[in-house]
Amino acid sequence: MGRARVLLAVAVAVVVCGGSAGAARAATQVLFIKVSDGTDLACVLILPSGGPPAGGWPGVILFHGLGQSSGDMQTIGDVLAPLGFASLACDARGTGASGGTFGLDGPKEVQDARDLFDWFAARSEVSDTQIGAFGLSLGGAAVWNAAVAGVPFKAIVPAATWTDLGAALNPNGVPKSAEIAELGDVVLFSKWDPSLTQARTDLLAGNVTAAVRSTEAARSARPKLHSLTVPTLLLQGRRDFRFDMDQAIGAYKLLAGPKKLYLGDLGHPPASNPSAELPTYIGQAVSWFEHYLAGGAAVAGGIELAHDPWDGNVTPYKTLPPTRHVSVNLPGLRKLGGGGIAIRSVRLPGGPLETFGDSYLVVRYSGNHGFGRLVASVTVKGTSTPLTFGAARVKKQAGVVRIPLSDQAVLIPRAKRLVVSVGNQSAGDIYSVVSPGATNSIKIGRITLNLSLLEKTVSR
Repeated sequence: MGRARVLLAVAVAVVVCGGSAGAARAATQVLFIKVSDGTDLACVLILPSGGPPAGGWPGVILFHGLGQSSGDMQTIGDVLAPLGFASLACDARGTGASGGTFGLDGPKEVQDARDLFDWFAARSEVSDTQIGAFGLSLGGAAVWNAAVAGVPFKAIVPAATWTDLGAALNPNGVPKSAEIAELGDVVLFSKWDPSLTQARTDLLAGNVTAAVRSTEAARSARPKLHSLTVPTLLLQGRRDFRFDMDQAIGAYKLLAGPKKLYLGDLGHPPASNPSAELPTYIGQAVSWFEHYLAGGAAVAGGIELAHDPWDGNVTPYKTLPPTRHVSVNLPGLRKLGGGGIAIRSVRLPGGPLETFGDSYLVVRYSGNHGFGRLVASVTVKGTSTPLTFGAARVKKQAGVVRIPLSDQAVLIPRAKRLVVSVGNQSAGDIYSVVSPGATNSIKIGRITLNLSLLEKTVSR
């Protein structure tokens, strides 16, 4: 969802295929496919050169991210064609040249995926049994949701996406309303399916209602992943404010079939998406499909954590990397009014350190008059982009509130101070600023920072 700044460029074809994929592509056909409800989807079909093998070419259906189109995914098809894979990419309904209304990977998009699979498998030059799927961001969720709904993919690669939409849009029950508003800049709200109107309106107003929960549940694969056995390669950003690492880690823990998790510098802001890393994870996707769709060389499972900044290296783990927690109390008392912020700082001993896992803040407060939530961020002093962020509802006049922090893997340089901010301001343009009335106030007391860190730092 949102244009992940991943440039699926000619460099991929050159590195993975050793040449120009465009020259090796035998046929590209632009066409419309009418799905079961009568909607026309704008698609591109890419076939390898030469005659198909007995039983047809193995195939991959490619699902694009929000703000992208089938043309963006054609680059991956260009990589796959010289390796003997047919591919199909279509504009999601309500976007690009496709008809219909945008449904945010809802039931209609699941049916679209099923219809596209059936259309693709029915072609004589394509295998009707060896078809996989690759999806980026919005497209990654389309892959997840179609797979748990029973679309019979033989291998899948969801990238930079969600498995729990509620945890993505309103973590800890507080909507990321600024981010949600930005979605209307990518696909105009007038093009959204009317069934989404109530949930969208509620989220933009900062409310998690029954309509919101129902809408998110229908678009979340997480509850069904324990029964999913399709071989799955998960590609997720180690620093992605839209879909954090837990979206993939939580899925990885549940999957019942062959699986691998790659955590790198890809994804939505503030991910750096270095072009030099691109061949590494796209190459892994190609190898995944070669093995599970075409009987190629075996591929390893487990978890790989790319170094940040990208240095050409990854650190492998058989299971999730071991972590440790560091807890520090930040005393003080600050009365906030309107848009005020309580700021505390600390220099952690040792280092460099690297965050990974479930971190949180515990905030003691009193004298609450009109503050319905607290927004928090943790930043390295002297930088503007938070390491992580979170928010929590405040319902009492006084008490203690726990604020879970987004799961981001970030290097903390040695001897650098961390700045913890708690108040009503948006963290990194994620939460809309909600200004309490002039007479509203709250007192922020002691803040406890609990950071989850890798036992052994891998980045430098």
